[in-house]
Amino acid sequence: MNADEPAGLIDPDPAWKVVDSYIAGHLLGEDAVLAATLAANATAGLPDIDVSPAQGQMLHLYARMTGARQILEIGTLGGYSTICLARALPADGKLVTLELEPQHAEVARANIAAAGVEAKVEVRIGAAVDTLTAMIAAGEGPFDLIFIDADKPSNTAYLHASLALSRPGTTIIVDNVVREGGVLDAESDDPRIIGTRALFAAVAAEPRLTATAVQTVGAKKWDGFLLAVVQ
Repeated sequence: MNADEPAGLIDPDPAWKVVDSYIAGHLLGEDAVLAATLAANATAGLPDIDVSPAQGQMLHLYARMTGARQILEIGTLGGYSTICLARALPADGKLVTLELEPQHAEVARANIAAAGVEAKVEVRIGAAVDTLTAMIAAGEGPFDLIFIDADKPSNTAYLHASLALSRPGTTIIVDNVVREGGVLDAESDDPRIIGTRALFAAVAAEPRLTATAVQTVGAKKWDGFLLAVVQ
């Protein structure tokens, strides 16, 4: 099991992956750049926890629909979702993405360059909480769209930092918030589930946010995204 995969409370339905392939085949088509990104990630030994192609396209469309010019991504991995988001930016747009692991950042930078979006993307290395604190102190932002897909125990810290880097109308998206139903387990000792439940509580208690969460099934099994807009 990869570090951020749910514990596997149920056996995935084989049809989920088949339907994802149908969606990709009919609506996405072949994308040599993104395929090469996944291949480079696998060669470098990165965990296979990128968003699926359909989810990557969903993120791309969200960025386009919101007219995002400034995007913050918390959790880079090998840059797959970074590329999907950066492709939605205008020529003068900017994406700042935060990654803890230097090796992951190195792979991501190479993938981002190969995708031709390096002029729009800045990869920053270090603990995201520390980087975000420095960004707030420096008066960076506001960002138009923020995508959170990093370590789940820090989700509430990332949420609070995101609010400090937001404006009214900023869209915040958080991945992996269902965890194959594990989010229902109030007695869980899994720090990823504890962090996810804390995120739901924090969002529910935050009057500046209008939010929902949507369950997803597919190539990435059973999980979901939390979607919020800052008031």
